Amino acid sequence: MIASLGILPLLLLALGTPVFLVFLTAVAVTMMFVMPLPPVALQQVLFGGFDNYALLAIPFFVFAGELMNSSGIATRLINWAMAMVGRVPGSLGVATVGASTAIGAISGSSVAAVAALGKTLYPKLVAAGYGKERAGGLLASSGAIDIVIPPSIAMILYGLAAEQSIPRLFMAGVLPGLLMAAMMAGFVIVVALRNRIPSGVRFNAKVAWATTKDAIWALLMPVFVLGGIYMGLFSPTEAGGFACVYAMIVALFVYRTMSLADVVRAAGNAAILSGQILIIVAAAGVITWMLTTQGVPQAITAWIQALELSALSFLLAVNVVLLVIGCFLDPTSAILVFAPLLVPIAISLGIDPVHFGIVMTVNLAIGMFTPPFGLNIFVAQSATGLPAHSLYRGVAPFVLVLLTALLIITYVPALSLTLGSRL
Repeated sequence: MIASLGILPLLLLALGTPVFLVFLTAVAVTMMFVMPLPPVALQQVLFGGFDNYALLAIPFFVFAGELMNSSGIATRLINWAMAMVGRVPGSLGVATVGASTAIGAISGSSVAAVAALGKTLYPKLVAAGYGKERAGGLLASSGAIDIVIPPSIAMILYGLAAEQSIPRLFMAGVLPGLLMAAMMAGFVIVVALRNRIPSGVRFNAKVAWATTKDAIWALLMPVFVLGGIYMGLFSPTEAGGFACVYAMIVALFVYRTMSLADVVRAAGNAAILSGQILIIVAAAGVITWMLTTQGVPQAITAWIQALELSALSFLLAVNVVLLVIGCFLDPTSAILVFAPLLVPIAISLGIDPVHFGIVMTVNLAIGMFTPPFGLNIFVAQSATGLPAHSLYRGVAPFVLVLLTALLIITYVPALSLTLGSRL
């Protein structure tokens, strides 16, 4: 079983096999040669993984994010962020972080933020004096905030895998996400001061008001969605449906930047992305089922308990392991496979599972732009035209910045738990 569920998946990943095929192949080989089971069991578990109402939130939020991104929302948010920042040192870099955070609150997708901002802001960042490597690194790394800021697809999946409240997870991600953004913005300001990168234009109330009015419908979307959830008006899944309708009305009748044909095209793109996510959900459910039936979670729990680790030591070990895993697996796959294994151990050590979910999500968010296989690096490479080795150097300082944020989030649970304590 070690060969089929341990060595084989690593070998397939090294060969570049799609993650869902890695999971399915490992389970199929195990069922054929290690623990003979009828093939119908694989089919039943595979499709049974979709039998969860909360999963409907994923295609809803993906479609809503696709509509908002396709309606030119990125440009409006960039203009708004620039107007708000004013003459802060490194204002364009700070605005990049702010715009990425705002896009994350709309789409919940790190990749969407990097793609939306890359082509628009990269030339401006280079012209402002940031340099190609630093500009590419900033764009690739700022997208990591989007996985933590609600509404977050990664947190929906964690809530399902760990059987935790999705509204509580959403609320728990607000302060950690803002901390990550603040620390990145602070680092950009320090870099700008050291390298004498010019500031933007002086803050102008009229310009700020004009850009706010232009972007207000986009800025209100997370307010309506999250406010509706926390006021009990609708569930996270229903909130996703509301977000779709809201985004469609804004795109068609408010901004008028999309036609019905564009909406259909956006629906097609959202269907493809949703399919990519959900096939991983199904495949990860299969391998989790196999590990559970073989008693792997129980064995790991007993082994860690035998080590008599403290909660702090366990969290440090989890951070190291997840940072490595995040370099090779996307957050969807990693959460669905490792959350069922790690959450029971965390609970046994007295760690709040919601706090643990934020720690896990932040780890995997950092993995999105960590070499060698961070997905944001490849998206930034496509948007900027930079070679991978240049982006590796560009993201390195931001990895250190967000590792510092991770330690704060890990060892200050109140940062994650304060806002959601009443839910």
